Amino acid sequence: MFGQTGAAAENMGDFQPVQIWVGLGNPGAQYAMHRHNVGFMAIDAIAETHGFEPPKRSFQGWAQQGRIGGQRILLLKPGTFMNKSGQSIGEAMRFFKKELADVTIFHDELDLAPFKVKVKTGGGTAGHNGLRSAEAHIGNEFRRIRIGIGHPGHKDKVTGHVLGNYAKSETDSLADLLGAIAAEAEWLAKGDDARFMNEVALRLAD
Repeated sequence: MFGQTGAAAENMGDFQPVQIWVGLGNPGAQYAMHRHNVGFMAIDAIAETHGFEPPKRSFQGWAQQGRIGGQRILLLKPGTFMNKSGQSIGEAMRFFKKELADVTIFHDELDLAPFKVKVKTGGGTAGHNGLRSAEAHIGNEFRRIRIGIGHPGHKDKVTGHVLGNYAKSETDSLADLLGAIAAEAEWLAKGDDARFMNEVALRLAD
């Protein structure tokens, strides 16, 4: 379905990213507005805001080249479906000879209030299939941008909540959140996670 490493090399040319930023999600229009796809949404918002090149099929997904704050960054959306995301991430890391410290993963977070954003490095997977796959393929000491979707309150409701669309009443808050993440992404590129979280929170408080 997607080009493997040979095609990836051709698609990327001489581009050598300093960092790889990955959004987790499921490919396909039917999943586009799922809460589980907010990692994809964040990558799209960053690409648009910072004028990245159009996506190319590479590394079993879609990759985009660009710069944020003077840093060359590869944006990656795995096309493998969530539970095999690590295959795509691992392939990109190997191709560019990157370490875990160079990788940032944007993902939905049940244990965080809706439209809140937290950053941390390392930790568990909390049952998240995308994180579980990433950990299996590359280890777990990567930076995570945890995008809150809230917990529905009972474990029996979790699947429907995660794999459900954002409600119409949430679309403005979602747009504000994605806009804030994209606008303040330069702080992530510079490695100032605390400043990123603070500036995003300030934007969302306005």
